Amino acid sequence: MPPKQRKIAIMGYRSVGKSSLSIQFVEGQFVDSYDPTIENTFVITTKVNNQEYDLKLVDTAGQDEYSILPTQYSMDIHGYVLVYSITSPKSFEIIQIIYDKLLDMTGKVHVPVVLVGNKKDLHMDRVISQEEGRRLADSWKAVFLEASAKQNEVTSKKCVADIFHTMLVEIEKANGNTVQENNKCSIS
Repeated sequence: MPPKQRKIAIMGYRSVGKSSLSIQFVEGQFVDSYDPTIENTFVITTKVNNQEYDLKLVDTAGQDEYSILPTQYSMDIHGYVLVYSITSPKSFEIIQIIYDKLLDMTGKVHVPVVLVGNKKDLHMDRVISQEEGRRLADSWKAVFLEASAKQNEVTSKKCVADIFHTMLVEIEKANGNTVQENNKCSIS
């Protein structure tokens, strides 16, 4: 089977860890100091359920409530990883605005989304509860995960790669294909 081409946009407020999640997935490392992203594209080949994917990750610049989302974020994008920081109420508010703008821009009622509450390693500074994140994702019919790009960890002892593998599964479901997740990096 030839690899499927998929393009995923990673969006969220500034400094929520979009680039850190991308770099952790693509390069397997956490970059502590990072210049604010203008826009970056990462390319990686990955496999989910014996299907290879040539994956393009569009790491977007941080958005705020006034950003006009460029139309390129609705064209040729198969799914969206929307990221907020569990330590920032502002980022949680912004992610809801971004989601609404995405629906307006794409003209769709539903787009494949994985909602990620990042920085779960900063649990002492948590202001957004897991329940709040889960409720929001449920209202969007999206998958919800909490992650730490720094510790390469996601909810339920998974790793950052699982965010993107889950996104691919959601894209396939949206395309009418039935697939099962394989948690490639489950940590025991």
